[in-house]
Amino acid sequence: MRRSLKIRPNNTASELVVEHVATANLPTQYGHFRIWAFTSNLNGKEHVALVCGDVDGAEDVLTRVHSECVTGDVFASLKCDCGEQLHQAMQDIVAAGRGVLLYMRQEGRGIGLANKIKAYSLQDQGMDTVEANLHLGFDDDMREYDVAGRMIELLGIKSVTLMTNNPKKVDGLEAAGVIVSDRIPIKILANPFNTNYLNVKKNKSGHLL
Repeated sequence: MRRSLKIRPNNTASELVVEHVATANLPTQYGHFRIWAFTSNLNGKEHVALVCGDVDGAEDVLTRVHSECVTGDVFASLKCDCGEQLHQAMQDIVAAGRGVLLYMRQEGRGIGLANKIKAYSLQDQGMDTVEANLHLGFDDDMREYDVAGRMIELLGIKSVTLMTNNPKKVDGLEAAGVIVSDRIPIKILANPFNTNYLNVKKNKSGHLL
C-alpha cells in the first residue's frame, strides 16, 4: 500500500509531497531488510529506507539517517568515514533486531557529486573540507531533513534513537517534527587518509568524535 504525506517545508513556499512508492525484500550480507522507496516532488530525488523488524507504531527505533556518498559508500574511499558508517549502522540495526536506515540522496553534504569532486581537488591543493565548500560558494553543510522526517512518519515510527556524531542532524530532524529520544555515537577508526577530515568534522563542524 502506498502512503503519501504533504507538508509545507521550512525553507520554501512550495508544498512538499513525499510518497512511498514501493517496498521489497532486501537480503544483505548483514541480514534481512525490507527496502522502501520514496519520492519527493521538490527535486525529483528518490530516497530509500532499509527497515529491519517491525517499526510501525514503535518508539525509540534505532535509526541512521545516512547521506549518499558515492566515493565512500560505493568506491570504498579512505578520504572519509561514510562507507564504514553505513555498513556499521546496518550491522548494528540487524544486531538490535529492529531499526531503520534512511539513505538520503544528499551527496557531498548537499552540494552534489560533481561539486564534491571539485572540493576534493581543492583539498588536494591544501584546503580542508570546510574551506573547500566555502571557496566554491557553499555552506559547510547544505543538507535538509524535511524529507527524512516525512519518511520516518510514513514508516509509522513514533520516536527514534539516532545513530549520529552530528548534533546538527538531531536539530534538523527535530525541526522536521521527529522525536529524537536519544543519540548514540557511531564510532569509526581513523586512517592515515581521513585523520584531517575527521579533525575538521570535530573542530569546525561540531561533530562529537
